[in-house]
Amino acid sequence: MSLKDKIESVRNQFLADIESFPTSQKEIEDLRVTYLGRKGQVASLFSEMGSLSAEERPDAGQWLNQLKTELAKQFESKVDEMDQGSSGNDLFLDPTLPGIAPPLGSMHPLERTLQEIKDIFTSIGFHIAYGPEIDDDYHNFSALNFPEHHPARDMQDTFFVSPDTVLRTHTSNVQIHLMENEDPPIRHIVPGRVYRNEAISFKSYCLFHQVEGIYVDKNVSFGELKGVLEYFVRQMFGPKVKMRFRPSFFPFTEPSAEVDIWSTERNQWLEILGCGMVDPAVFDNVGYDSSIWHGYAFGMGVERIAMLKYKIDDIRHFYQGDIRFLEQFK
Repeated sequence: MSLKDKIESVRNQFLADIESFPTSQKEIEDLRVTYLGRKGQVASLFSEMGSLSAEERPDAGQWLNQLKTELAKQFESKVDEMDQGSSGNDLFLDPTLPGIAPPLGSMHPLERTLQEIKDIFTSIGFHIAYGPEIDDDYHNFSALNFPEHHPARDMQDTFFVSPDTVLRTHTSNVQIHLMENEDPPIRHIVPGRVYRNEAISFKSYCLFHQVEGIYVDKNVSFGELKGVLEYFVRQMFGPKVKMRFRPSFFPFTEPSAEVDIWSTERNQWLEILGCGMVDPAVFDNVGYDSSIWHGYAFGMGVERIAMLKYKIDDIRHFYQGDIRFLEQFK
């Protein structure tokens, strides 16, 4: 077989292979090496020119260079076809290649903090209860010892749905519902969203989350309350955290206190929750005999605890949906 015939044979075989064989970039590269590599079929044809006469070599060289150019163009065209998807079908889809995994989401830092709070309290015997976010004035204020026109109501700027219906300003409303519907003893935490008509800033928002806790039994003391909250603080912030109880005032507890933890970053005490012994007037409002039953209650802001735990300096980050902020909690 003459060199010209061999060139035609290689050309025809290549055209058949390039149309039917490669289905991926790797297979195209393998085919290119087979024909145009240093030890490929075209290089093998060039090596046969040494056996030709001086008169035959110019024509043979022209044929071989033309073959090499044609094959190189065919390869470029095939690569472009695969890159642009111009073939219009799935011929060049390689199902053996690893896929691109979709990005995974993460638990929102507020939900993560709330879940941790619930886990801590359920581990020591508290049950979880939920209640209405829209409630009447009685359950949100009056039954909790907030008389009408009492100055304590001014502490909580309220969204009114109607003159006697409000968006709850705290989850304490649920403790009234619980005591109205259940006989003591009771031991519950009440997580949920609350609303206050406050100016939005780095430290306040018009809605936030609280966890209310209440325990009622015949022999309940302030010492038990301190023990439970000390356990919670150390589970949440670590065993070395410094904490203190500071006298305070809430209409529905007496005596009342606030719990602070020491921030080494800010070099100051920071409040994390309020607490106290349930006022006997609250028991009277729900029909509990305050001479028999005693209890304590506490309430904490989830945003405040999340900000301290994760060193977040602006409450608005929780509600802006900024993916750059949320990605830090994967």
